[in-house]
Amino acid sequence: MQTEHTENEQTALPSETPPESVLSDVAELFKIFGDLTRVRILFVLFQHEECVCEIAKKLDMTQSAISHQLRILKQSRLITSRREGKTIFYALADGHVSSIFKQALDHIQE
Repeated sequence: MQTEHTENEQTALPSETPPESVLSDVAELFKIFGDLTRVRILFVLFQHEECVCEIAKKLDMTQSAISHQLRILKQSRLITSRREGKTIFYALADGHVSSIFKQALDHIQE
């Protein structure tokens, strides 16, 4: 099924193919979104910031498993962290992450 694109959608992308290194980074970003646990964590953080223990509780997983995935998300610059005493809180890095996430949900739910 072919969909029509508006002029704005077509001009939102560069007119020339970006360098392969940039396309490789885009592919890596999509790999990060390719893991169900990471997507579940992002959905929790889409609501508001949380600490590891709360994320683990909400997802019924161990804190160790959550910490491992948070490390990957943080290295990919999809989330940020802040310390409050001994507790570290995690949040989405910026509006781009929530936008990508929302667009993916919208696309799947069409």
